[in-house]
Amino acid sequence: MLYICIPTYNEAPTIGVLLWRIRKVLRDFPREYEIVVFDDGSNDATAETLQPYGDVLPLSVLGGERHVGYAGALDALCRAVVAKTRYPRRDAMLVMQADFTDQPEHISELVRRFEGGADIVVGERTTLSNAPVPVRRLRRVAPWLLRPFVSVPGVADPFASFRLIRISVIKELVKQTGDAPLVSGAGWAANVDLLSRAVQFARRVETVSLEQRFDIRPRPSRIRPFADALNLYRFAWATRGRRIAPPSTAAT
Repeated sequence: MLYICIPTYNEAPTIGVLLWRIRKVLRDFPREYEIVVFDDGSNDATAETLQPYGDVLPLSVLGGERHVGYAGALDALCRAVVAKTRYPRRDAMLVMQADFTDQPEHISELVRRFEGGADIVVGERTTLSNAPVPVRRLRRVAPWLLRPFVSVPGVADPFASFRLIRISVIKELVKQTGDAPLVSGAGWAANVDLLSRAVQFARRVETVSLEQRFDIRPRPSRIRPFADALNLYRFAWATRGRRIAPPSTAAT
């Protein structure tokens, strides 16, 4: 089973179309899948947009009552797929954004790497030439803020959200963490935190270069370069020394 996990906050203009695109891409997919959306207390029409898709898609919707932030959404999604899975070694959790930045057409490439033996597959962004200015600015400074304190061996872009993780890896992380939060930090820091925590349980990590799309997203970027850079620095300082090397890494 492939669990496609989508943290969502005020994405009514895109979430329905995204679900339909996923359905179209996976129409002849050889693996069963379920879409798990976490509605992070949206105050637009996200909940109403999602409702009819439950009748035509294998869709579960979590959250919806209060805003817990991106890290809280990732935490809830991780725990949900661990509770759902029957075969944690065979099943995978794939995380993607709800705003068209991550493309459903790339799902099959991540799954191919997973079926080839990778426990974690990270979708690294190839270019940000078409990205909004705030994204380009943060991307320029983010590696310099993180590198002195936290490293994820074999992964050049630990900030991106599009990645696949074998559920047995998430299960071990949940077991280790208990009731404490699985993920800390905000925005890009939360992506780094989940990856650096999960990689200690992975036997093999791969990366794949993928193009993000910013030109078809209807809303402006939520990146705030100065505030988000400060959050990254605070996260990096708080988690300094976390240098966990998986047994094997591969990149393309």
